[in-house]
Amino acid sequence: MFKRFRRGRDSQPADVYIGLRRQVLETDPARAGLSATPELPRVWGLLMDTTLDRGGFSFVALADGTTSLYFSTGGGMIGGGEHPQVAAANRVALRVVEAHLDEFPPATDDTLPPPGGVVLRALTYDGRRSVQAPEDDLGEGRHPLSDVFHAAHDVSTELRMLQEAG
Repeated sequence: MFKRFRRGRDSQPADVYIGLRRQVLETDPARAGLSATPELPRVWGLLMDTTLDRGGFSFVALADGTTSLYFSTGGGMIGGGEHPQVAAANRVALRVVEAHLDEFPPATDDTLPPPGGVVLRALTYDGRRSVQAPEDDLGEGRHPLSDVFHAAHDVSTELRMLQEAG
């Protein structure tokens, strides 16, 4: 089931957002039941953080089909991977990350990008890798990881289409 969520009555949007991101970043793939496959021997997830002038969002795609969007201003979408079109786009995005993984340096920094920036985080069985770049460079194909950026946005588009369909 696809769900939209909103923050609890006593929580602040930024706290919920940071908590959801932290959950993904601290996930142990083995404890979550994720293991290497022929299709994804190294990658088990992607976290893409984007910061805009008025806030930001984080996109999550995991190898078990988990697909979510978290908004720093509150709310988000979870459970999208239960829909075939979202699950298919998720798998494509993770295969793109796998294909470009050698272009991601190892990283442990969890900070959000500055306004206009994006951090692409490849979640691998050997640890995290990440690249920060201007959103315009990624979007306009001026960055080596533009394919990853566009694949993540393709999944986000499927999520939005579900939302619009009700």
